[in-house]
Amino acid sequence: MRRDDICLYLSPADRAELQSLIADRNTPRKLVWRAKIVLETADGHGTGEIMRRAHTSKPTVWRWQERYLDEGLDGLKRDKTRPSRVPPLPRETRMKVIAKTVRENPPNATHWSRSIMAEAVGISPSSVGRIWADARLKPHLTKSFKVSNDPMFEEKVTDIVGLYLDPPERAVVLCVDEKSQIQALDRTQPGLPLKRGRAATLTHDYKRHGTTTLFAALDVKSGKVIGECLPRHRAREFLKFLRRIDRHVPKSREVHLVLDNYATHKIPEVTAWLSKHPRFKLHFTPTSASWLNMVERFFAEITSRRIRRGSYTSVGDLEAAIYDYLLQHNANPKPFTWTKSAEDILARERRALNALDEIRGNR
Repeated sequence: MRRDDICLYLSPADRAELQSLIADRNTPRKLVWRAKIVLETADGHGTGEIMRRAHTSKPTVWRWQERYLDEGLDGLKRDKTRPSRVPPLPRETRMKVIAKTVRENPPNATHWSRSIMAEAVGISPSSVGRIWADARLKPHLTKSFKVSNDPMFEEKVTDIVGLYLDPPERAVVLCVDEKSQIQALDRTQPGLPLKRGRAATLTHDYKRHGTTTLFAALDVKSGKVIGECLPRHRAREFLKFLRRIDRHVPKSREVHLVLDNYATHKIPEVTAWLSKHPRFKLHFTPTSASWLNMVERFFAEITSRRIRRGSYTSVGDLEAAIYDYLLQHNANPKPFTWTKSAEDILARERRALNALDEIRGNR
């Protein structure tokens, strides 16, 4: 098509692509009418006819005709950026917000919010949000941590991670721990079921029907779990669970147990039993480093998938649910994969200690 000052020719490839864009239901609407303007121009329609068909103005028709002539199809697909009518914040203001965020606390709160920072600096809350997003600062979030003070931290980490990444031949590596004080909670009223637009509900109050303790031993290689519910978690119960492991694991295999530093794991009765069963080798995690024990990951899963949202009328009801979960888990076990090397963990620990020393030195 031609206008007095425009003559437009479409190659077969461009015409096919424009027609494809118009036919595709997922093409943005604005791109569809841009494509129609160009096609109708090439087909010989006048500017007035194109305006009526595209329901747009004459300058718009001319703009996209000229854009195609200058830049081709890529020009039709790209929106030209327009400068903001709001002037950008001065760099000094941005740096002031960042400095106050990382170095100061507000006088009336433990951390900054967008509105508190906006009032303190004299800008809008949305501007504060953009500055934080660009600087990747999230003052509303915290993460818990604890640096181990175990003098044998390096040796224990190297030992346990070595078991995970390169276990001894003809040996079973079991991560053992107790999940104590699991409460049998019965909701005071039945919750409403899940439906469109509404989450499932649970009453905030409940009745307590007692507690149980889950002793668990996670096989690092297979992902299977040896589990037993016992009323308490004393040395007596721990010895009973050790005997269960002894019966479960073939006698020809060494048994390496990864344990925490709970007192019942080290009392004379346990030590005496272990001396009579030399195939059992104990590996203790460093203090304040329970995350090294992979059975904690299993405890997190059983809590979120089976225990937390359940309603139990008795301890027996709770234990039946736990045993059912163990049965289904062991029918299709999926081992957890340890990926961090000991060197990575120790390097991270050193960085944390250096950061703490720097903070203490500044006080």
